[in-house]
This record gives sequence, C-alpha cells and structure tokens, in this order.
Amino acid sequence: MTTRSERRSGVKYISTPKGYIIVDENKPKEISPWAQLVKTPKRYVMAMLLLLTLLGEFNSSAFQGLGHLLLAVCSAAALDLGFSFAYKKKIQLPDGGIITGLIIALVLSTSTPAWVTFCTVAVAILSKHLVKVKKKPIFNPATFGLLFSLIVFSSGQSWWGSLSLLPVWLIVFVFVTGYLVTSKVNKFPQVFAFLRVYFAIFTIMSLIGIGDVADALRAPFVNSALFLAFFMVTAPTSPAKYKDQIKFGLIAGAISAVDYLLFGGLAYLLIGLLLANAWKAWKTTNKKVVKKAA
Repeated sequence: MTTRSERRSGVKYISTPKGYIIVDENKPKEISPWAQLVKTPKRYVMAMLLLLTLLGEFNSSAFQGLGHLLLAVCSAAALDLGFSFAYKKKIQLPDGGIITGLIIALVLSTSTPAWVTFCTVAVAILSKHLVKVKKKPIFNPATFGLLFSLIVFSSGQSWWGSLSLLPVWLIVFVFVTGYLVTSKVNKFPQVFAFLRVYFAIFTIMSLIGIGDVADALRAPFVNSALFLAFFMVTAPTSPAKYKDQIKFGLIAGAISAVDYLLFGGLAYLLIGLLLANAWKAWKTTNKKVVKKAA
C-alpha cells in the first residue's frame, strides 16, 4: 500500500488507497506554572485560602497564626496520608486534608492551644474517613471538627481567615476569592440560595423588630457567613445537581439564621451546614432504598 503526504489550507494529509488521514501537527499549548499549580478545583481552593491567609496576617494579632496554621495543615496532611497508606491507596498530595487544615486554622482563634488545634484536626479527618454514605463523607470535615471542638473544648473562633479582624472594606477580597472558587467548583445556585435565605431572614426580623439581629448584619458576623458560604458550603460534601444545590443552600442558610435567633452563640453557622449535610446523606440513602425496593 502506497501513501502520499499533502498539505491543504495549513493542514497536513496522508493520502492512502482508502482515503485521506488528517495528521495533527499542532503542538500542545504550554501550560503556565500558575495554571499547572491550580489545575484541579481543590488546588484552586487551596490557593485562594492561602491568599486570604496572607491578607489575614497583616493584622498584628493574627500574625501568630502562622505557627497555628502550619500545625493544623501539617497534622491534617499527615493524618490524611496515614489513612491513604492504611487503605493501600495511591500516595499523592493530600489536597483535601490540606484544605481541611487551612479552614480549621482560619476559623479557630490564633490563640487556641496547640493540642486543641490538633484534636480538632484529628476529629475532622476521622469524620472524613469513617463517617460515610456510599463511600463518601457525610459531613464537611472541617465543620464537623470545629463544632466538636466548640462543644468539647469551648474553643475560641475568630474566623480571621474571613478578614474579620481587618478593616471592613477588605471584605471585598472575601467576595472576589469566594466568587472565583464558586465559579471553579460550579456551585453558584447553592451559594446564592444560602446567602439569600440567610440574609432575608435577618432582614425581615430586623424590620419587624423581632430578635436582636443587628450584629448578624455587620462585621465580623457577615464575614463569617460569607467565608462559610464560599469555602465550606461549596465543599464536595454538597450536591452537584443544581436543583439539589438550591435545596441544600436553603436548608443550611435557614437553619443557621434560625439557630442564631433562638440560641445565639458561635455554632449556628456550623450547625446549619452540618444539618444540610445530614439532609444530603438522608436523600442519598433514601434513593438507595427506593432503588432496592424497585
């Protein structure tokens, strides 16, 4: 069989008795170091969290947070790798564990004792690997660990990663980084649903004079709500389908707001998200039961 090469309109062809074969001579596009670094959603989230960390460190009282953050991140990464080794999985960069450590460090007060930070991280990673439905974590690990820490150790939470300790105008960086993360993971319906119902409840209660909601509508509480919406509500433990995303966001936002109005405290955002996680797990389990019955 004879072949012959030709070039037409800049495209190279190889002629054979059975027809033409197009030869793609286009060289692969070079990927920039930044694109290579954030090529996956988890690494993108990691980069945005690190940016908020750098901004948060401008507050002198939060500067001590660097050691606090390193402890949380290294502990989470090591524990995550330990489970991968135990399960005989491929050993690779524990992106999920690092993100969990970052979020815990950015929410806990920088003055939190090291042993409390470590226990918080350990509980978070344990929940990720042991509390599952269909081999997937039920609860957002960082949220689970933070609530456990708050209940058991009465740990302080400053949410300094949301720039709550800095001038109010810097909240724009929370919006920008949060928008980029939400776009990357495709969770806009969920975030909008959460923020809409959350602030709608507080606004209505404020207008009719029911409950003390003034604090919830200003910094640092607004910072905390935005950070949770953009970086924790959007985690892989939330739904992928738009319809379910909206329901998930509404549940998390409504429960968070109502919990604040009824009980106050620091746990309301964490409780709202974890109960939304529980709803998703129930929905997944219920689907499984229905399929078996059918």
